[in-house]
Order: sequence, then C-alpha cells, then structure tokens
Amino acid sequence: MKFTKMHGIGNDYVYVNCFKEVIKEPEKVARFVSDRHFGIGADGLILIKPSKTADFEMAMYNADGSRGEMCGNGIRCVAKYVYDYGLTTKTNISIETLGGIKYLELFLDNLKVNSVRVDMGKPVFKASRIPVLSDNEQVVSEEIEVGGILYKMTCVSMGNPHAVIFVEDINKIDIEKIGPEFENHKRFPNKINTEFIQVVSRREIKMRVWERGSGETLACGTGACASVAAGVLNGLTQEEVKVKLLGGDLMISWERGKDTIYMTGPAVKVFDGEIELPHEIR
Repeated sequence: MKFTKMHGIGNDYVYVNCFKEVIKEPEKVARFVSDRHFGIGADGLILIKPSKTADFEMAMYNADGSRGEMCGNGIRCVAKYVYDYGLTTKTNISIETLGGIKYLELFLDNLKVNSVRVDMGKPVFKASRIPVLSDNEQVVSEEIEVGGILYKMTCVSMGNPHAVIFVEDINKIDIEKIGPEFENHKRFPNKINTEFIQVVSRREIKMRVWERGSGETLACGTGACASVAAGVLNGLTQEEVKVKLLGGDLMISWERGKDTIYMTGPAVKVFDGEIELPHEIR
C-alpha cells in the first residue's frame, strides 16, 4: 500500500489515495498503520476518495479503528494532498465528510499548499444532536462527575462531539487518567472528545485534548473550534481567538452573523512511503 504521512500541527495521519489504492478493511488497516512501534505511527488513517456530492471525500479512522466523523487538521492535509499531487488545480474545494460537506480555501507558497482556511460549519449546541445525555436542551457550564471529581462542561458538536472543560492550568491535568474516564462516561452515547482549556486572554487560549479512539493528540481542529464556541457562550473569549495547542497554533473565527466557524492553520507533508500489509488485512 502506498501512502503519505502528513500532519497538521502535530496531529498526524497516514493518507491513502483511494483513486489508486483499494482498502478493503480500513478499520484493521487503521489499527495496523497507527501503531508507533509495529506500523507507521499515526493518530489514525485518512482515505482520500471520489465523491458524488463534493470534489473529494475524506474517510477518517482513529488509531483504534473506529470511524470518525470529521478531523479539522486532517482535512487541511487532504486539501494539500489533492492540490500538491495534481488531483485538482482549484484553490477553493469541497470535501465530503461524515460531519457534512466542508469548504476550503488553499493558500500557496512556491506552488505548494502551506496553509488552509476551512469553513467548519455551524456549531451545534442541542444536547440530543451532540449527543450528550442531559435534562437541559443545551449543556453550558453543566456539572459532570468524573473520577469522583465535579467538573463543569460545555458541549458542542462540530460534526463530532466535544466536551469543553475550562481549567486554571492545563499543565496540571492528569489527562492520561481522566481522558479515558470522560471518553467512556455514560452521559456520552457515542463517546466524547474532551478539551481542557486555559484562558490566557479574551483573544488567546491554551488547549490540551483527549481524542476518543486516539488518546491525547498534539492538536485537534474541531476541538479548537468547539472550544472557542464554548468560550464565547461562557463569556470568556471573543469570537476570534488564537488557540495554542501542543503541536502549534490555529486561528479560529466564529462569524456570528453567518453562524459559521472558520479555522486557519498549516498542513505539512512528512514523507511518502510504501508498506506491506499483513496478509490477514490485505
């Protein structure tokens, strides 16, 4: 199987061009290639496929083989791939995801894509659509008990579910312990991505994220969008915010008039390669 390793501020995936490659069991392939000791090493697998409703389709699988609806960092890299490898000559494209069709603007440097602005769509706050179990229609600064400790969470869907937790210091979070407890909490029927947010100012926040199916990652684009939306709802931030993640920075802008969130950030190719898949998953 030929592949390209790419990352968006450290959120790394193995990308496969399914215009040329046939992947019969993507869940198993995702688990194999994501292994950082016996595989390639990644947060998951992303397949670039033809689409009947958009320019391309992105099929995203987490490191544990589960299907993800959407990945903000991943979709920027898909945009870089399709342009740099000649699948399109357009700098404004649409990509189909399980979280809906996304629209992207590509920015070039020396005829290669170096950053991408993504229309991430409308944030969803209705509890039943995220989904999160709650007696309230929206979950804003609502208490949840995890590991015997009470936290306040604000829940948002950006095509995938997020619980945003505001904390004093993200460096003091034992994310390896509480991340899985949030992910598998009974209040989240489809599990949850959890963002721990430290507000630096009304225009800047720091973030750590526990992604369902992958664990702590260096970045999460949809999580950054959800966190800014949560910051606005709680009166903590303005609508345009720099989000500082472990892998780098994203600029997030919630245009309230359009009720649309835009994300701008880099996309980086690491290397091309070819790997022999185990016989049982070919």
